[in-house]
Amino acid sequence: MGDFNLALVIVAVVVCIIVFIFNVYLLVNYQHPDDANQAYFPKFVVVLGLSVAAISILMLPADVANRQACQHAIYNGACNLTLPMKDLWLAIYILDAVLVFFIIPFAMFYYEGDQDKTVGKRITSALLWVGTTAIVCGLVLGILYGLIGKVDFTVMHLSSSTTSFPNSWDFSSSQPCIGSGQHQCSAYSASASSEKTWTMRTTFPEYVVALATIVGSVLFAIFGGVGIACLPLGLIFSFIRRPKAVITRSQYIKEATELGKKAKELKKAADSLHQEERSGSKGRKWRKNVKAVEKEVLRLEEDVKLLEEMYPQGEKAETSWAMTVLGYLAKLVLGILGLIVSVAWVAHIVIYLLISPPLSPFLNEVFIKLDSVWGLLGTVAFAFFCFYLLLAVIAGAMMLGLRLVFVTIHPMKWGATLMNSFLFNVGLILLCSISVIQFCSTAFAYYAQATAAQEIFGHTLESLRGIRYLYKYNVFQIAFVALAGLTFVYYAAFGWRRKKPSGRFQLSS
Repeated sequence: MGDFNLALVIVAVVVCIIVFIFNVYLLVNYQHPDDANQAYFPKFVVVLGLSVAAISILMLPADVANRQACQHAIYNGACNLTLPMKDLWLAIYILDAVLVFFIIPFAMFYYEGDQDKTVGKRITSALLWVGTTAIVCGLVLGILYGLIGKVDFTVMHLSSSTTSFPNSWDFSSSQPCIGSGQHQCSAYSASASSEKTWTMRTTFPEYVVALATIVGSVLFAIFGGVGIACLPLGLIFSFIRRPKAVITRSQYIKEATELGKKAKELKKAADSLHQEERSGSKGRKWRKNVKAVEKEVLRLEEDVKLLEEMYPQGEKAETSWAMTVLGYLAKLVLGILGLIVSVAWVAHIVIYLLISPPLSPFLNEVFIKLDSVWGLLGTVAFAFFCFYLLLAVIAGAMMLGLRLVFVTIHPMKWGATLMNSFLFNVGLILLCSISVIQFCSTAFAYYAQATAAQEIFGHTLESLRGIRYLYKYNVFQIAFVALAGLTFVYYAAFGWRRKKPSGRFQLSS
């Protein structure tokens, strides 16, 4: 038993080191050249945030493995040798909440501060914003915890009379208790009056995690529901809309001229907005125009990339075109595989969560059977399905950000991602990772039974006063499936159409 836990600790340490190295690799390769050799604090926050998000997802499979360490114990104290997963869960999610609501906003305010100000003034300004946020959040959390920070467990009060030890037992479905006429010892036949509510106050860390999960669940239901469909379908329809052949030089010159005119219009609009910013007139219209310009720039970059694909230049033009064709084929393969995973997810939610009683454990049984083939195969598949949800959240945020004016978009680009975009996406991933874990612990309750995560997210969260009805009536799951269905319909109707170049751009007056 001790050897098993030592091996689990070693694996956990090695995985954490690999996750940290991989996140440093992402940061180095995605960062913008303007951020090279500077902005070290935001970079540290990015690596820490990505590591916490990845480790939190991997902790649920580790929780299952930790449970298996004492599953076949022959003495009662064996489970005392396992990892303290409940304490680790609370620690990782308190750190998650601190990063999302305090450290990442501070890093963003500091990074986006006026470069003409001194470092001290930028730090002071960022601290004022974060300090105000901390005071407001602390007051809200304290008041809510004092008033409704309790859990209400619905229990059934069962009892039975006692009698002398008989020579034989005479129990049946009509007589489940000792003594005639006593039926309050059977939960199946007990009356509704036997139901009682057992109320107790939850701990403050668990309450903070619960409220953070609610905020993340709203975003997860929206972005995840859209993303679970647009992630695979976007890849598939990208293959369908791919350039079929190389265009002529005259066509290239014509398209490039139009894009050049569009670039000049956007530069003129950006200069106008910069002048308004310097004059201090940063109202609602200014912020709306800034978001519009950002999205038009992103569309322009997509048009330029597509034009470069349709007319490769240089000595290796044929090689470049061949790589473009292979890239679109890879998108088709990944899109088909992703579509299978997305359909499996939606089907599992409907079969196991929305229908009561569940029609089948479905993916739970798949993971258990994979574990029987090889000890970690089911755990790896389980971790993959959880990570896929996070990718769906990011894909959904990108899609809605491109189409909705009131959603700010922060695209991630290889070698061209500024730190504020990095920080925004890390915050989104961290906030939704809590909900992903809660969602997975509920969706795979049969596979992840008797784990510390299920105790926190299954029993405490779903019984918390004031918000338990959101989980009792599957509000987030229904919203997730509904948005996924609407996105499937949207792509079926419009996804095959080739994107038209954007027209003339003007700032709203």
